[in-house]
Amino acid sequence: MRLSSALLASVFLLAASAASADSRVFIVANQADGYGVDECLASGEKCGAHAARSYCQSREFAQATAYRRVDPNELTAAVPGKGGDVCSGSGCGEYVAITCQR
Repeated sequence: MRLSSALLASVFLLAASAASADSRVFIVANQADGYGVDECLASGEKCGAHAARSYCQSREFAQATAYRRVDPNELTAAVPGKGGDVCSGSGCGEYVAITCQR
């Protein structure tokens, strides 16, 4: 009886820890839209919390746990460098990382 109770408790504990650990980091282009949302996200200020949460919820995650500007050097070669960009303007080549959690 004790063995089955301990086994059942272990299963519930593992299931709970797996569900809480389900998070993903999204890298999005920091595009200046004139509303200042991009700067709130990139600087990690409180004003970006709503935009980050909305982004996560649109991808079926419950909340945003973090958001910040990402240096292009932190990213893999999948993101083109300054030489290959077709974008022109002050926000080109800047990215924001949003961490979403279920």
